[in-house]
Amino acid sequence: MRAPAFWWRRERGRLAQLLAPLGALVGGATLARLRRPGMGVGVPVICVGNPTVGGAGKTPTVIEIARRLTLRGHKPAVLTRGYGGRLKGPVRVDPLLHGADEVGDEPLLLARSAPTFVARDRLAGAQAAAQAGADVLIMDDGFQSPALAKSLSILVIDAGVGIGNGLCLPAGPLRAPLAPQLERAQALLVIGEGAPGERAAREGYAAGIVVLRGRLAPEAQAVARLFGKRVLAYAGIGRPAKFFETLRTLGVLPVVTRAFPDHHVYTASDVQELRAQAEAMDLLLVTTEKDAMRLAGSEIGQHLIEVSDVLPVRMALEPQSAKALERMLGGLEAGPREH
Repeated sequence: MRAPAFWWRRERGRLAQLLAPLGALVGGATLARLRRPGMGVGVPVICVGNPTVGGAGKTPTVIEIARRLTLRGHKPAVLTRGYGGRLKGPVRVDPLLHGADEVGDEPLLLARSAPTFVARDRLAGAQAAAQAGADVLIMDDGFQSPALAKSLSILVIDAGVGIGNGLCLPAGPLRAPLAPQLERAQALLVIGEGAPGERAAREGYAAGIVVLRGRLAPEAQAVARLFGKRVLAYAGIGRPAKFFETLRTLGVLPVVTRAFPDHHVYTASDVQELRAQAEAMDLLLVTTEKDAMRLAGSEIGQHLIEVSDVLPVRMALEPQSAKALERMLGGLEAGPREH
């Protein structure tokens, strides 16, 4: 489903105000869960979460952390619930055997960087990963879950939207009030630029945690391939508008944009309409890596991805933020950290 537009407006309209009491109850319940002690599994656990619902850049952040841990000589594994997939796990993701319908689109991307385990039961998934030889686990999401004790928690914010109206579900996008969430994190990563992100960064500084800054950097070869091209851009991610704007800043010309809900499962009708419109207007089809993973895993989707270009992105941290992250990764041997 798509997040309601009023969530992301700083001004709290009538509907947001009407829902605010319910949001306070939901946020309070989430905080109660967040404060429960988690279980240890004998290896450090890094959690990459976000204080809001929706996509914020967790997946490229997890991939970057896995890369840095590997360079440090660690054997990291990624733990995810596999949103959009039907397997409950614990199961180790094999991109040659599994499709997005089984494990979800994000785990297929993550499995390129480190052994990735899908498990609805996070504790069972963590135990499976540790038994398989991982010496550090990276949780993709799960900050609000009490299942595991975390050694390091990093909250990720999309600077373009920040925390929206600052209210909790269903009145706004926050899973729980921001300040108590920041109190239980060690770092806040602000991705991209924008006033909403700066406001969130100030909250991070006020909470006394490390504020990291980064951006999503598109792959150079893909940029060169797409530069100056007239395209029909489509995406079923947390914030499709961000993808479309990225294309514009790269010198790509998105003549038509089609936004679908996050983790959208493309139908035969979707495929037919997108291909027909692109052909009629002589446009190149272009999409995200996550969408490509979903499409490649289905017979219907293959008819679309085979005629689409893909724009991969990676996390690029600012130099000072990269140094700060390295210091935090170097301190993992300290063990689980609970407040």
